[in-house]
Amino acid sequence: MTRRTRTLLIATLLMVAAAVPAVGAAAAEPSAQVAPNGGHDAVAGAQPALGSTGASNAQTQADCGFPYTATDATGTEVTLDERPERVTTLNPSAAQTMWEIGGESQVVGVSQFALYLEGADSRTNVSAAGFGVSVEKVVGTNPDLVLAPNATSVETVRTLRDAGLTVFHFEESTTVAGVREKTTLIGRLTGNCEGAAEANAWMDANVEAATEATADAEDVRVLYPLGGGYIAGSETFISAMIDTAGGTNVAAERNLTGYPQINDEVVLELAPEYLVVTGSSSYLLGQEPYASTPAVENNNTVSVDRNWMNQPAPRSVVMGVRTLTEGFHPEAAAEADFQTREEAVAAMETETPTATESQPITDTPSTTTTAAVDDTPAATETSGPGFGVALAVLAVLGSALLARRER
Repeated sequence: MTRRTRTLLIATLLMVAAAVPAVGAAAAEPSAQVAPNGGHDAVAGAQPALGSTGASNAQTQADCGFPYTATDATGTEVTLDERPERVTTLNPSAAQTMWEIGGESQVVGVSQFALYLEGADSRTNVSAAGFGVSVEKVVGTNPDLVLAPNATSVETVRTLRDAGLTVFHFEESTTVAGVREKTTLIGRLTGNCEGAAEANAWMDANVEAATEATADAEDVRVLYPLGGGYIAGSETFISAMIDTAGGTNVAAERNLTGYPQINDEVVLELAPEYLVVTGSSSYLLGQEPYASTPAVENNNTVSVDRNWMNQPAPRSVVMGVRTLTEGFHPEAAAEADFQTREEAVAAMETETPTATESQPITDTPSTTTTAAVDDTPAATETSGPGFGVALAVLAVLGSALLARRER
């Protein structure tokens, strides 16, 4: 079953569901707090419906006032009384995001793995001698705000707060939707809402281009080795990138999530059609068990910049997805409507989305339809007798169709 066929099946279910009237449904009040991941991380690579980019990125600088309060991953309410002029980032994904949303001039501290960013070498390197960050160096940057992605330990966050610093700790971004939510939130926290909207528009345009270009292609079976027997499993940012580019992570076949360690026998049993490596892991292609996989035997390997695969941020998604799509489906990629940031921003500025455009029933990427189906039962809990059950059945049927692995 191709992606397009699967999408049409689910779209049909949604049209049937839409025909069932919702009785007594109450409109939900908007939350006063901002969830770090917006509740979207459960759907790998979830995308907005086609045509909704303008609506999802409608926030502008006019909406970026202070004081502002948001709740972080530790459950702490973080309040900023005014726009932070000095921001320290503890991981490269946060630094990359600040650069992409136009907030690089606010950044006074970065980690060692963010030094590839233009001008980052003029900021204080807050990395410790070994692994992690130096609390003393972070405090020494005198920041108004510290951005601490999920890789930062809770203990480090607590220590920095005890030192009197304002720290926002993010949850892990394992999907494109999670990256979008984090980008929007960083933009809001730092007063760069317009830049965040533009970065998201660029990211979404290229993700949409990849999913549309590969809609009629069969997903290729992919493995991402890390060395030492470790691999990137499902429910990771790397896996979401693979899925978006027209691949499927073979680790999911064994319910391997996160970054597990597997033996040589399992690698050979998984028999990946493609291997994705970075410059630092390319040596694995000449070693067993990878040298005996169909991927290496057929010269189906894709090399990607490790920054794009390891840092959940807008540029990583754009560059990573494009590189993977070109590697997995070169002919489809050649026809894809990949866009520059300038083109995506220009398109965003000319869009005038309406209420009906935000949830169209069209041939959308499969991950979008998954999100819509998964949301159906919750959205109809207040419906009249019988309607909630009917829609729940449709949702289960849709999920079952999506669960069938494409071969």
